[in-house]
Amino acid sequence: METLASLAGDYTVRTVAAGALLLGVTSGALGAFAVLRKQSLLGDVLSHAALPGVALGFLIAGGRSFAAVLAGALVTGVAAALTMLLLTRRSRLKTDAALGIALGSFFAAGVVLLSYVQGRAGAGQAGLETFLFGQAAATLRSDVWLMAGISIVAIGLVLAAWKEFSAVTFDPVFAASIGLPVAILDATMTAMIALAVVLGLQMVGVVLMSAMVVAPAVAARQWTNRLGIMVLLSALFGAVGGVAGALISASGRGLATGPLIVLALTAIAGFSLAFAPNRGLVSAALLRALERRSLADRRVLGALEALALQHDDPGYPSEQGMLDAYLGTASGWRLRRLRQHGWVRRVRHRPEEGIHWRLTEAGARRARDARSEERADMRGEGGNR
Repeated sequence: METLASLAGDYTVRTVAAGALLLGVTSGALGAFAVLRKQSLLGDVLSHAALPGVALGFLIAGGRSFAAVLAGALVTGVAAALTMLLLTRRSRLKTDAALGIALGSFFAAGVVLLSYVQGRAGAGQAGLETFLFGQAAATLRSDVWLMAGISIVAIGLVLAAWKEFSAVTFDPVFAASIGLPVAILDATMTAMIALAVVLGLQMVGVVLMSAMVVAPAVAARQWTNRLGIMVLLSALFGAVGGVAGALISASGRGLATGPLIVLALTAIAGFSLAFAPNRGLVSAALLRALERRSLADRRVLGALEALALQHDDPGYPSEQGMLDAYLGTASGWRLRRLRQHGWVRRVRHRPEEGIHWRLTEAGARRARDARSEERADMRGEGGNR
């Protein structure tokens, strides 16, 4: 395994890392819109639909020209996206069915064209199949500059039409009612996602490129409810995953860059799904545990308050056995925890009787507050109904 300093000094590693950085930023930022529009499968469709364009670009250019291949992939990717939109708008097909039709038909055409190209005489077409799984080591500095130009155009377009894209993403009906060209904006966003997919074909490949679009956005969605922050986080996560995958690949012999980039992004998404505040699985489990604990505390305080009211004595000492019967469960460990908060106090009563507990002034206030909160919650639920 090589050190980070030695990797940073390698020309090929720097080139691949720069390309992965650009790819991660662009696909992450644009992927946020796809995820919010519930079109996560769109990245998979566009990446597979780009395959016939790769073969057509090679045939037209007469060689493996990166620009020609990207242009061909973009044309067929956009064509697949428009086919999907046409099927959903002009027929009774659901979105998932239209996506499946576009993916299968365009990918089948791509496999046929790829077989035709590989069967032709000449060595120029050798290695074209690497677009299936990517070959990051073949990235040149000129390719990186081309990717940078495409990224600038894509991000610039997002910023220029931010309000329009936001309206169409969250409420297309409202966007149409205020006169926005929803169909054009929808097609433009889809074409931009196709642009991001095409950008990563050489580095990640047709098969895995959809993860570059979806994973950063899924991770970012766990941390925020605001579109702007989500797009920024998605771009950041894409950049971190891209560079991390490139460096890990360069540190070992025979490690494929594209799959490692996808695995790095998957790790980021998995961590976010587990530990993000409020939405993370672990955070949600901890929150539920705290809510159950708070409810149990309120029940014990409510029982002490109810017994005190029944005996018309705010400082009434309730026997622990009586509380257990009142609550239907053992209350000893809960009472000891409440004593640590200063809400209950253990008191002496008749020697022949068991342990007794009474509310402190702070505990009585806490019991009243809890009762008020429960009433407010009941009024809120009644209003919602």
